[in-house]
Amino acid sequence: MMNNDNEIFEVKSKNVIYTDDEISSSYTYETTCVTKNKNKNGRITITAEPVSKRFLFKVKRNTPKLGVMLVGWGGNNGSTLTAGIIANRYGIKWMTKSGEQSPDYYGSLTQSSTIRLGTTNSGDQVYLPFNKILPMVSPNDIVLGGWDISSLNLSLSMKRAEVIDYDLQRQLYKYMDNMKPLPSIYYKDFIAANQNDRADNVLKGNNKQSHLDAIRKDIRDFKSKNNLDKVVILWTANTERFSEIREGLNDTADNLLRSIKNNEDEVSPSTIFACASILEGVSYINGSPQNTFVPGVIELANKFNVFIGGDDFKTGQTKLKSVLVDFLVSAGIKPVSIVSYNHLGNNDGKNLSAPQQFRSKEISKSNVVDDMVDSNNILYKEGEHPDHCVVIKYVPYVKDSKRAMDEYISKIFLGGHNTITINNVCEDSLLATPLMLDLIILTELMERITYKTEEMKDYQRFDPVLSVLSYLLKAPVVPSGAPVINALATQRRCIINIFRACVGLPPENDMLLEHKTNFKLSQSNTINNNISVTHTNTHTSSTSSTSDNDTKQCSKDEKLSKNTKAKKIDYHLNNNNKKKINDQDTENDCHNNINGNINGNSNGNSCKDKMNGHSKKGQKSKQIEV
Repeated sequence: MMNNDNEIFEVKSKNVIYTDDEISSSYTYETTCVTKNKNKNGRITITAEPVSKRFLFKVKRNTPKLGVMLVGWGGNNGSTLTAGIIANRYGIKWMTKSGEQSPDYYGSLTQSSTIRLGTTNSGDQVYLPFNKILPMVSPNDIVLGGWDISSLNLSLSMKRAEVIDYDLQRQLYKYMDNMKPLPSIYYKDFIAANQNDRADNVLKGNNKQSHLDAIRKDIRDFKSKNNLDKVVILWTANTERFSEIREGLNDTADNLLRSIKNNEDEVSPSTIFACASILEGVSYINGSPQNTFVPGVIELANKFNVFIGGDDFKTGQTKLKSVLVDFLVSAGIKPVSIVSYNHLGNNDGKNLSAPQQFRSKEISKSNVVDDMVDSNNILYKEGEHPDHCVVIKYVPYVKDSKRAMDEYISKIFLGGHNTITINNVCEDSLLATPLMLDLIILTELMERITYKTEEMKDYQRFDPVLSVLSYLLKAPVVPSGAPVINALATQRRCIINIFRACVGLPPENDMLLEHKTNFKLSQSNTINNNISVTHTNTHTSSTSSTSDNDTKQCSKDEKLSKNTKAKKIDYHLNNNNKKKINDQDTENDCHNNINGNINGNSNGNSCKDKMNGHSKKGQKSKQIEV
């Protein structure tokens, strides 16, 4: 495994170039489009068609000075995140009964996991630290701020939470004493009545428009005061009850903003924070299960092209469930009953003891198995699902140490049954905090990634509904018409393969044909999917070096099959040490290739139409019923 900045990660391909400012890559996205047709006899024909699409990606290399504003900064998660960043930033060590402890970022996808890069000639697997595939913000450099309905400073909030070991708390007080949350929005109807005793730091009055304006001003002031390049806002406050979605209230962006101005009761604090964030051009992440992203918020995010991501941090029980059910269904085993019981004693548990707030959590926890069940129509008939029950109880004594007990009953061979029981004891905030960092870091990175296809004049961002964050969330919000994916391994591969595409690498697979056939892996047979076909645009024109027959076949099948010799481009793991490209031939070849187009055979069939569906901003792909 590559584990220090003295090691070099090299992409050897004409499909990528590095400059001081950006990484540019050319990538062919290949997938399978499926259609199902029923004839007059009732027989269904399933047709699978390989399709491909050329994408051009750009990634800005320079990481910004990033500020993060937490809604609920003084809660268990907010104080733990603050303590963790400071401990890591200053290398603070502390004593426990088990000995000396050092700070780390265990539990973080970006900071403590690796990705499989490939295989050496001798068959060794090579792994790369996750945060080295593309330049990412260091958590130690993040500037923190935010809001809370409690007036306690961060030192006292940390002490109240009882999450951090005492000896570490003692050393952190001097850093956190002067950190005080800004007044937050508090509408009693949206969180449990038992939170009233904490609400001594709230914005005055009940005028929702003035509250929206105040939050927007807080964002601007925070950015200016700290001389920040960017801000990301993350909700880690109490779970709210669900908001009613009603025509004329919050179904469109204009109606929602009008409802805020008219002080409509059904507009929640989290929705006001989301609107303020979007109107300030700041990405917003919802870490709780309520329906913050009503249709009007989503339309507003699309209008201003600002990222939103949610809902609900996926930490312990639900994360395990998304792995276990995927395994069972994929193995041909049929889960028929899933019962999940939790008890916890932190303020989250206290708030969830109220029925309306629990209902929000129950919904986000219960839907996590749907896509896995729907994937197997041998085990499950249409509309059939396993019994699924979720219980959460408030037990103050256990504080942040949450207990989760699960029972999975499955049908197996010849009417048999298999029962799996799991007892999981986890420290809730210590699991949630690394996820918060990942959500923030990945969201900021996605702001620096743009793409273009041959139909598009300009590069643009990914869809404002940032579904690439689904790995970290219980109930992923996805763009309209997109499938909701909860299977954990699939979600992780999505992130990794998008980032591989951004450096011109193919998606990772587990075939390992070099160990199962007489094919031997070596640099002499390196494949680069980079045929340049004839194209014309306003800047350059180039002609393919392949034969006419090759070009026609490429156009007809929309496949890339030619090998070309690549020259070496070095990319140092230390992203602050940018390496310029000195080989002018390589640079020119790369530019020609990256600016090239694939002229697909536009024959009007549904699969080709689907691949061309996002050629212009706002234009949706045609849906294929599968």
